[in-house]
Amino acid sequence: MAGTSSGRWAPGRAGQTGRTPWRALVGLLLAIVLGVVAVAGGAWYWLSRPLPLAAAPVAVSIEPGTTPRAVAQAWVDAGVQTDARLLFEWFRWSGLARQIRAGSYEIGPGTTPRQLLDKMVRGDEVLEVVRVIEGWTFRQMRAALATAPHLRQVTATMTEAELMAALGVPGVAAEGRFFPDTYAYSRGVSDLTVLKRAHAAMQRRLEAAWAARQPDLPLKSPDELLILASIVEKETGLEADRGKVAGVFANRLRIGMMLQTDPTVIYGLGERFDGNLRRRDLETDTPFNTYTRGGLPPTPIALPGQRALEAAANPEATRALYFVARGNGTSVFSETLTEHNRAVNRYQRGGSP
Repeated sequence: MAGTSSGRWAPGRAGQTGRTPWRALVGLLLAIVLGVVAVAGGAWYWLSRPLPLAAAPVAVSIEPGTTPRAVAQAWVDAGVQTDARLLFEWFRWSGLARQIRAGSYEIGPGTTPRQLLDKMVRGDEVLEVVRVIEGWTFRQMRAALATAPHLRQVTATMTEAELMAALGVPGVAAEGRFFPDTYAYSRGVSDLTVLKRAHAAMQRRLEAAWAARQPDLPLKSPDELLILASIVEKETGLEADRGKVAGVFANRLRIGMMLQTDPTVIYGLGERFDGNLRRRDLETDTPFNTYTRGGLPPTPIALPGQRALEAAANPEATRALYFVARGNGTSVFSETLTEHNRAVNRYQRGGSP
């Protein structure tokens, strides 16, 4: 009995021993699956929940070459209240870490980790703008750049000559060489970057205007076209009069007549101009006084816009040699000096027609 009993129980014990590893393995696999599910669920929950912010908004500027780990740390340093390691692992796990673009970014309440990464991958930056107005002088443009928000100032101590050299055009006068427009830029960009864009824009538009000019235009170069366009810009802001104003100046240039335009005299006075142009100012010779010197002034006197460039390149056909402002934004054009004096008496001196 003892031998039989021992023989019966031995296989039983062996069977139980064989089944135990399978049960343990199944239990281990189940634990692993449950752990993975728990981790995945926690990750999904974290990725879908808004990031807590110390304050709103939170802004970060990412320089070219910044590593994904440093990007994650920058957001935490700026006020995203989470573990920087979690953000970095999300960037890396997503497979998009290397696609994060340099730039200036801003997030507000409700932004999830998914949305944060998507914003940086798309390059959805926060942009600032600076507006450069048609007819401004270069000095006025520099003043606007100096106060533009989040624009890094690198040209503030440069002379105009040094600035133009930095732009790759040494020896060229700065006046008139920048296209007036609204420029958007990333936070932290330098003012020189904006100036380069404005300078390139003017070059493109000037070349296009020169290429499309009238064949009998009394101008010798694109530079002369730019100078004339700047005068047209300062003489009238009325679209309907630009072409005719340009036509008057073209007529005067053809016959060698003095341009006699007040804006050039005012420009030559610079900071001495107090808002009142006097007879002595018209009689005081400067390189920009078109009452005392023939032809065009040596440089532009302002930043001309697109319409002024087009008008200077294609003046309206007219026999007029004179014009005077009515006082309501429009001008009266005359072919003879007698007609002109009559218009001046009526609209400038308050006399009878």
